[in-house]
Amino acid sequence: MQKIVPAFSSMKQYERFLESDYEIGVFLETHISQLNSIHKLAEQHQKKIIYHVDLIHGLKNDDYATEYVCQEYKPYGLISTKSTVIMKAKQKGVVAIQRMFLIDSHALERSYRLVDKTKPDYIEVLPGAMPWMIEEVKKRTKTKILAGGLIRSVAEVEAALEAGADGITTSNKELWDHFK
Repeated sequence: MQKIVPAFSSMKQYERFLESDYEIGVFLETHISQLNSIHKLAEQHQKKIIYHVDLIHGLKNDDYATEYVCQEYKPYGLISTKSTVIMKAKQKGVVAIQRMFLIDSHALERSYRLVDKTKPDYIEVLPGAMPWMIEEVKKRTKTKILAGGLIRSVAEVEAALEAGADGITTSNKELWDHFK
């Protein structure tokens, strides 16, 4: 996985990603009617797309929807908070990214149990601007980490990477440009 993974939620932002040197990007929020266009453009530009399944409007985030997205749009990866999505993505040979929100101790423990069950390829830790938590999650789960959310500066990117993040998901175009 590349160190910076551009994230976008509009076609305008997606077009900027398509023109970038980055190979892998995350489509955070989209509508089911846009999936075909997104897929075709990615193929034309030789890009790999990770979809946040929970944020595809018009599509339920379950194992049936996951199977559909995998078969029809052949994503590089899928992000979800749902265990059924993660397990189906793994079954389909797609990079499975479990999203983990660092809200409080209870949510963290619940997320650890979910990760133990699903064994994702990556965990996306949000907010990613807490290096001490990246270090803890990586040590506890022994899983590759993507840090996302509220990372706003080069120093925060570097701190997350130093803490053990394998990559940073960000919609901040200044960070895309800085690290390309």
